[in-house]
Amino acid sequence: MKPIFESYREIIPDFDLFQESLQKPFQTHLRINRLRVEPQPLVQLLKTRGVRLKKSIESDDSLYLAPGLESPGNLPEYFSGYIHPQALTSCLASVALAPEEGSYILDMCAAPGGKTAHMAQLTGNTGVIVANELYPRRHVGLGHTLSRLGVLNTVVSGYQAQQFPMKHPFDFVLADVPCSGEGMFRKTGEAVFYRERKSKGMLPDLQKKIILRGFDLLKVDGVMLYSTCTFNPEENESVVNHLLENRDARLLPLDTGAHHEPGICEWRQEKYDGQLKRSARFYPHRLDSVGFFMARIGRRS
Repeated sequence: MKPIFESYREIIPDFDLFQESLQKPFQTHLRINRLRVEPQPLVQLLKTRGVRLKKSIESDDSLYLAPGLESPGNLPEYFSGYIHPQALTSCLASVALAPEEGSYILDMCAAPGGKTAHMAQLTGNTGVIVANELYPRRHVGLGHTLSRLGVLNTVVSGYQAQQFPMKHPFDFVLADVPCSGEGMFRKTGEAVFYRERKSKGMLPDLQKKIILRGFDLLKVDGVMLYSTCTFNPEENESVVNHLLENRDARLLPLDTGAHHEPGICEWRQEKYDGQLKRSARFYPHRLDSVGFFMARIGRRS
């Protein structure tokens, strides 16, 4: 039997270590919600109750690893909105976008709301965030997350991301798009199985439409972050390359304070703009979290 994701061997460094990481269960990561509480007192409180937290990255004192904690949603601190279980790399998307206080922000595909709430935290509940989510059935969970975490600067909309109205430009746009979710794969039982989604081949077309609309919604000096939780270059570098070919866009430096590999500039028969080296690939054997891809984008002018 071929290893899982064998087709990516040439682009994933230390591929054997990558394979080993897929045999391990996910670690529990928590974001301490500064809209409700400051990190250090809460860390000490949890320690007295046997919950020991370790910083996920040195540069951010609100992101923690919780070794051995299996059900963070059962803690009273969860219901109080002090903590939010969230993959480290998912948190790093908001860190990479770096929205500023008082900004007008669009989260194009917002549910379940972790990134939206994190951006509210980073902006101190100032400005306005539009949390867009197409499916009405997901609005309840999105609203619950925002309410529990004390988010006050956000409104929810229900447009198709690729058709979001062009009525008002945004300072920051987060396009965390629907993807094949390869980065979410870990061993869940005695055997390891990965099944390709039937819709995987159709995703790049949708992703390209979303990234173009997101860019078109930016102010002249605005910033967009395109992200996925997959390893597939056709959903990552290829989509961003499509934007560079069709809009006056450029890739901006990206800093999360965590280890990442640069994006690739060639995949099979396709060559990408050299700027793709500024994008970031996060692998589970480098950073013990969900596999992720990010590109920070602005206008050339």
